[in-house]
Amino acid sequence: MSAADEILDIVDENDRVIGQSPRGEAYAKGLRHRCVFIQARDAEDRLFVHRRTATKLVFPSLYDMFVGGVVGAGESYDTAALREAEEELGVTGLPRPEHLFTFLYDDGAGRTWWSAVYEVRCELPVSPQPEEVAWHGFLPEEELRRRLTEWEWVPDGLAAYERLGAYRSEQRPPAG
Repeated sequence: MSAADEILDIVDENDRVIGQSPRGEAYAKGLRHRCVFIQARDAEDRLFVHRRTATKLVFPSLYDMFVGGVVGAGESYDTAALREAEEELGVTGLPRPEHLFTFLYDDGAGRTWWSAVYEVRCELPVSPQPEEVAWHGFLPEEELRRRLTEWEWVPDGLAAYERLGAYRSEQRPPAG
């Protein structure tokens, strides 16, 4: 079965399932579905960053600071987060990713999905799938921030990264 044939739950503006559709049709018709975004950090607290292959259905050849993907029909966000993180990093035995928040991504041009954002510590040697990942590396946060203006990033990942920064600043206790 190709990625375009994978069956997804189609959801409404409140993230309630209203139907199912093959992924290719969901993308072509702009049907709202579910995705997971997992920020993976190594033992040195560096962030996993990768460039998508040119053959990806959505955002080919762009950079991303998350691993992740679509949530399959009937699959929970938590299950999809662990599955996608292990698949994209090419590892088994990851700790369960921690859910941080969920938001509705909508680019105003027909691309819209509920996006659950997670984080996970990956201290295992990674071996990303060559059909998904053209380049990868673990970057210190400062280098990632510097690259934000130099590289072309997936727009949904950029939206999740910006929201994650706001989420983290809200979580910090006040100084003093």
